[in-house]
Amino acid sequence: MALLLLLYIPIFFGWAIAKGQWIIDEQSRYSLYYTALERQYIDEYKVYFENGRKTVENFFQSPFKNDFSIYIHPSRSSLDSSWQKDWNMPDFKSQCWMVASGVAIKLDIISPKSWDSLACEHTYSNPVKTQRLITHELVHVYHGQQNKSPDFSNVNGIDWFVEGLAVYASGQCDTERVTEVKRAISEDKIPQGLDEFWSGKLRYGISGTMVLYIDNKYGREKIKELLPLNNITEVLGSLEISETALINDWTDYMMKL
Repeated sequence: MALLLLLYIPIFFGWAIAKGQWIIDEQSRYSLYYTALERQYIDEYKVYFENGRKTVENFFQSPFKNDFSIYIHPSRSSLDSSWQKDWNMPDFKSQCWMVASGVAIKLDIISPKSWDSLACEHTYSNPVKTQRLITHELVHVYHGQQNKSPDFSNVNGIDWFVEGLAVYASGQCDTERVTEVKRAISEDKIPQGLDEFWSGKLRYGISGTMVLYIDNKYGREKIKELLPLNNITEVLGSLEISETALINDWTDYMMKL
């Protein structure tokens, strides 16, 4: 899962493991950092990272703007240590569902082979969901490289767009989520404002389908035009629509799917 709500803190690049313990594998657009514990799995992981990179670049029809790093952490304590340094939160402890995060310069992820024992809600044995999660975080990396706020620490009122874009572009906006959103709309259980879209159990489906709607209504070029924007006023201005009208139009669109 992405950790947007936790990223509203200036990022400080930190080492979760002593620098000399990382094995570095240079790829065409990114550098892989992993420990000897993951050596036997690295070829499997490379397939997921490459598939994710290609999916993201195909979606946006252009390559990543800058090279970046991918850190494969052997344990939750390693991941937490990195986040503690990056977010200047020395006492931070991640929740069990938190397995990865992506910003402009890097993607941090717990070794997927360890998800079954170290995480809840995620299992490495499900290749489709594993791929989509990794792709989701790579969307954040791509977006961060385009945005005024590379680590999303200075965005205002667009959580739904940042996360919804990653949900939609990664393929996580699937039939099950669409069905859940349509049911919520029919039962009048949808938030009244965009600022509340990224909240509650349906936040992934609600935010993802909103971006799906924008993509279908305005086109992929408009999605790309929104990438640098970091506040709701700019986003609505670019779409030339009010918040209420956008939500109403999205609701009508969803009920016709």
